[in-house]
Amino acid sequence: MTNAPPPPSTAAQSARTILTRLHEVMASRANAQGKLNQVVGIIGECLDSEVCSIYLLREGALELYATRGLKQEAVHVTRLGLGEGLVGMIADQIETLNLDEAAAHPDFSYRPETGEELFHSFAGVPIIRRERAVGVLCVQHADPRRYDDIEIETLQTVAMVLSELISNADLVDTAARTDAAAADQSAQRLNGQKLVDGMGAGVAVFHQPRITIEHTVADDTEAERHRVYAAFDKMREQIDRMASSADFGVGGEHEEVIETYKMFAYDEGWSRRINEAIDSGLTAEAAIERVQQRTRMRMRQIDDPLLRDRMHDLEDLSNRLIRIVSGQMGTAAQMGGLRQDSILIARNLGPAELLEYDRRRLKGVVLEEGSLTAHVIIVARAMGVPVMGRVSDVRASIREGDLLLLDSAAGSVHVRPTQAVQDAFDAKLEVSQKRRANLASLRDLPAVTKDGVPIELMINAGLREDIAALDLTGARGIGLFRTEFQFLVSATLPSRDRQQRLYRDVLDAAGDRPVIFRTVDIGGDKALPYMNVGDSAQEENPAMGWRALRLALEREGLLKVQARALMEAAAGRTLNVMFPMVSEPWEYEAARDLFVGQRAWLASHNKKLPVAIRYGAMLEVPGLLETLDLMLPHLDFLSIGTNDLTQFLFAADRAHPRLAERYDWLSPTVMRYLARVVRTVSGSKVALGVCGEMGGRPLEAMALLGVGIERLSITPAGVGPVKAMIRSLDLGALRADMPAILAQPSSNPRGQYQDWADSHQVDLGD
Repeated sequence: MTNAPPPPSTAAQSARTILTRLHEVMASRANAQGKLNQVVGIIGECLDSEVCSIYLLREGALELYATRGLKQEAVHVTRLGLGEGLVGMIADQIETLNLDEAAAHPDFSYRPETGEELFHSFAGVPIIRRERAVGVLCVQHADPRRYDDIEIETLQTVAMVLSELISNADLVDTAARTDAAAADQSAQRLNGQKLVDGMGAGVAVFHQPRITIEHTVADDTEAERHRVYAAFDKMREQIDRMASSADFGVGGEHEEVIETYKMFAYDEGWSRRINEAIDSGLTAEAAIERVQQRTRMRMRQIDDPLLRDRMHDLEDLSNRLIRIVSGQMGTAAQMGGLRQDSILIARNLGPAELLEYDRRRLKGVVLEEGSLTAHVIIVARAMGVPVMGRVSDVRASIREGDLLLLDSAAGSVHVRPTQAVQDAFDAKLEVSQKRRANLASLRDLPAVTKDGVPIELMINAGLREDIAALDLTGARGIGLFRTEFQFLVSATLPSRDRQQRLYRDVLDAAGDRPVIFRTVDIGGDKALPYMNVGDSAQEENPAMGWRALRLALEREGLLKVQARALMEAAAGRTLNVMFPMVSEPWEYEAARDLFVGQRAWLASHNKKLPVAIRYGAMLEVPGLLETLDLMLPHLDFLSIGTNDLTQFLFAADRAHPRLAERYDWLSPTVMRYLARVVRTVSGSKVALGVCGEMGGRPLEAMALLGVGIERLSITPAGVGPVKAMIRSLDLGALRADMPAILAQPSSNPRGQYQDWADSHQVDLGD
């Protein structure tokens, strides 16, 4: 963190003005209700907003506690349940809303006693205490308009101060969620998602205590800034020491993970944002938490799971920095380590935090969040530690010291198990160990079906460290390298030299195995803080907005720089380049022509060039199929992106919690569409593959092979199980039965494919 902070931003100055006035209110002798009444007046006045309201969580519902602009008779009368209306949704999902027309939102709930029908625009932020929403602060305006980013940041800063005020005044329900584990001694089974395969038994150990920030408003801004400087120095010393001492026994991706983690620790953009929060009048702890909250909200908006999970590293570092600056208790590892075989419990983990634990006693990890592509999962896999994620209510079900039996393959953890459950666990563990040995033995064997059809198994990647998975899995190459991650983790736009070094390192590590580079897919849900992309940050549906190739063709300079970097990195080799989110043939042709022009420019300047360039496109927009025949003569390969394709086919946002599990990849809609794609491409020179998550699951991969797909690019974790499926499959028999399956699908299509696999003894790893 630099010792010369930039001048306070407009956002910081605006927030500081409000915080100064709020500080006077908090120091006054008025009662809590009187203080909140003054607060809504101050915020409404400073933001020039006709309405400002505060809702607090009381007896399980959000109660209108103070307002400027709504009818006063609604105070303490209007109540909304968690998840009810816009206010309830903000509290339930701990998210920010910014709407120019509130009534048009599907979750809008009209309450006539408030008189809010006079107002159109709406913005609201959660008031957070101990990682949960205890209230909502919102503003409204008569004219339809979106609130500026500066205004939203100001509201978020004020919400932190309100959290302290209402907590000190005992205005929120401290017992809104009871600790059921304190009274429940019975055996339980909790379910979750397998992140790292394996089984383990041990006592429950919670990774870290909850960090509570007691003071949010700074008395001395410069003193707070120096506290953060010192904390940054100490944190970086810890990370450097950990990176130098980490020893996995083998080289590879996990070592690169730590290097990337160090990059976050030294990122000046992060430290600058904390400085700006201090400028607004926050204490060091509150400033770090303020930036962390913003990061969490951005994580929820990022649709790409690989990129979203990389943001967890910054979350981990934020937690570490707050612990250092506040002097609060550290993690279980820092407070004495593991004294016996243990299962670690955490909301989330960073790679460095996991490395602090004794691997001899760490038998597994249970996360409330987490996903397959997180950095900590790469490290855990290298350590041989099973991990299960997406386990809800762990603190309400598990106590420190409880015996846990973790079976990540089954997506379960048994809490305080009975003796019968322990005996069954031990028997399954023996079988599981044999299964893992069998999958490991497949690494160097070809992915060929029982009837002799070769299938090309490749992996998806996004960083240098991902390349090590080629050797670990025996994959044939990288079918999707997401180049945008370098842009998302950088504080500034990556230069051509930096891009070129990354691409060359990836190609060198891959050797003679092919790498398909997808050109930068930014915009929409992957906004860059240092790059103004117009109105994309305000889009109602960013996944279908100004992003990917659409944005890149408008910002030709961005794509030209990337084209040169890719070509110079691939000098003397074959370059495979793929364009994302192609909607019509002309978009693909424009992107390809840009690359052709840059190749000519490099040649005219006597630069070394690739021996060949193969061009491809991603099929993610369903409508592209209608003109695909026009593109085929100009394509070398086509990759189907099943993630975006599925949500566009069903008009269903896959990030929406109510829709995420509703539409099945094995539904007739998806499978018939894919069969049409195969028929359209058949007979051309175009190589066809799938590079979405669908191909990484054995049952779904079997169905893809059945409709004619013979190249899959999947997560590294899926290669072993999918290869086992392939080597047990009679593909001819499956393809003979597929026309009937597609023509007469059952009401349970997943069960239909499962029954076929069972009757033909296909190894699905169940």
